[in-house]
Amino acid sequence: MELRAPRASDAAEYVALNRQSKRFHSGLVSPPRTTAAFRLLLHRSRSRQSKCWFIVRRADQALVGAVEISQIVGGSFRSAYLGYHIGAPYARQGYMREALTAVLQLAFGRLRLHRLEANIQPRNRASIRLVKSLGFHREGYSPRYLKIAGQWRDHERWALLREGWHG
Repeated sequence: MELRAPRASDAAEYVALNRQSKRFHSGLVSPPRTTAAFRLLLHRSRSRQSKCWFIVRRADQALVGAVEISQIVGGSFRSAYLGYHIGAPYARQGYMREALTAVLQLAFGRLRLHRLEANIQPRNRASIRLVKSLGFHREGYSPRYLKIAGQWRDHERWALLREGWHG
């Protein structure tokens, strides 16, 4: 697995992966499923407040998913939000664990963040197990936190502080 920045030439493959994974993602995440939505992600990934990496399988350079650090705030706050998704054909094969481990290294290293927060729906047990295994701690519950697929969804708030990370 390797991480790399999204490129304009990724549009067709990335959109196809997300369309193929629509049922798998249903109600949990809404990654770009159109070229226009992909262009927005590409634009956002080039800003100072957001960083996005595509997860690429080394063997064949296939795109398997994405990780994004968004709403990056510097100064005395040094905090951001963590979001991620994987394509259905690549789920539960260790790609996301490897990708998040690398992104945490970047977040607490090069980006010099102090805190990273992940908001996860309670029914997404696999994602909760993953962040727990990486050292995140549950901080609370946020009713109707995020609108996904037209519905406001409850989320658990998980956070990792730089000093709590063992990377």
